[in-house]
Amino acid sequence: LGNGGSTLHVLRCLEDLYGDKWTSFIVLLIHSGGYSQRLPSASALGKIFTALPFGDPIYQMLELKLAIYIDFPSRMKPGILITCSDDIELYSTGVTETITFDKPGFTALAHPSDLTVGTTHGVFVLDPSSFSGKGGLDYTSCHRFLHKPDIETMRQCGAVCVRGNCSQPRSSGDRGDSETDSECVYTDSIFYMDHGIAKQLLTFYKQMGSLCCEIDAYGDFLQALGPGATQDYTKNTRNVTKEESRLVEVRQKLYSLLRGTALNVIVLNNSKFYHIGTTQEYLYHFTSDSKLKFELDLLPVAFSIFSDKAETLDQSASVIQSVLEPGCSIGPGSIIECSRIGPEVSIGKNSIISGSYINLKVAIPLNCFLSSLSIKINGQVKYASMVFSVEDDLKKSVKSLLDIRSLQFFGVSLLECLDLWGIKVSDELFSSETTHLGLWTARIFPVCSTLSESVRMSLKMLNSVQHMSAFKLNGFKLLSVEEMLTFKDVEDMLKFRKQIYDEICLQRQTEKSGF
Repeated sequence: LGNGGSTLHVLRCLEDLYGDKWTSFIVLLIHSGGYSQRLPSASALGKIFTALPFGDPIYQMLELKLAIYIDFPSRMKPGILITCSDDIELYSTGVTETITFDKPGFTALAHPSDLTVGTTHGVFVLDPSSFSGKGGLDYTSCHRFLHKPDIETMRQCGAVCVRGNCSQPRSSGDRGDSETDSECVYTDSIFYMDHGIAKQLLTFYKQMGSLCCEIDAYGDFLQALGPGATQDYTKNTRNVTKEESRLVEVRQKLYSLLRGTALNVIVLNNSKFYHIGTTQEYLYHFTSDSKLKFELDLLPVAFSIFSDKAETLDQSASVIQSVLEPGCSIGPGSIIECSRIGPEVSIGKNSIISGSYINLKVAIPLNCFLSSLSIKINGQVKYASMVFSVEDDLKKSVKSLLDIRSLQFFGVSLLECLDLWGIKVSDELFSSETTHLGLWTARIFPVCSTLSESVRMSLKMLNSVQHMSAFKLNGFKLLSVEEMLTFKDVEDMLKFRKQIYDEICLQRQTEKSGF
């Protein structure tokens, strides 16, 4: 469906539940996370429930979002406010400046960003005559919306501005190199649509019957808006996860429906947009000296048991609702989330450990990504743990078995890894159709009867690759990450997290009572 398709589906559900009453509602619609292939530790439970390294008990992304948007409903006419679950918008406005969503059509927040940030987000081409570019907040209109444009396109369309004087577009030949005169673009985050637009989209959805392709709420809704919009984007499938035969047709229908609709923009000059949707962003913002870490006062150890007898914990590491037993070692720049780490475990730097129980003697290498899932097969609870490098590309796919040597697992060709693990290359190796063969769909992770055993087996797989020594997986049922999510047992995963939570609470009570 994509986040655009799911938006349309939500509108249909609101009407089914409340009839015409829904058009008087103020609705916050948060897209909880999709596949999350670039941060698979959030795939099973959804990015909106990502645990954050602050709070006692810890806060989740949902709670942070609600806190950030707490003032919006009182200044909003009935309509839909749409946001993603892997971004954080922090801003500062003057005492008399308020963010208000009360105009017809669409209204979006805009944040000054570097040009490289603009290449992976939406970029507004603002009307230079309608805003000053100064102060904390500016209400203006958007001439055209660009979705993940390259820098040349930004320049050609007049989206590039000068910091400190952002109402003046910069021409392609005019460059400045000082910090106060650096270039910026205004990028998107959340947007609002009134009920008039929502009803038009719902009618469109009903006429379509069922969606036959992914629709992007940002790329496919917002690119149709503003006086400068053209339908050229409808044929551009560069940023599409999965290209469908009728995608262009559906986009053109949406363009015809929304063409001419106003895109109002609230420019937040003193704001910062943080994206935490990839392993690298997750590691950077939670463990380095990032601005986000400073602004939210993120903690190195948040609601966890960490014994003084354990090895020194580097201040750049991040431990979130976890139990670290005496003797374990956590490397700098690593994140341990909702896990139990045994006394003889050494975790290398720049690693992510999520939802796992590691109780063996092991040195986990740097840049390791390890995430465990509870699964239910034929009514029985089992476990599987995925292990990758934090730099592995889980979105990359090839169309032929002959090309899988180009897929990399921890810097080694997947073909070599399969040989070490005793897995034959065949049509049964991948869980999806033959045109999407990649790490996401490769059946390589063994199903085990306990959580700790699944971790042990996956780490042995990784060890065999690092030392180029055979470790045969004969006799195991193997699943892909895609299948692990299909069979996921959320109830059992939450049970494991609750056990850790209860243990931490019990220790806190014991410490307070002085025993």
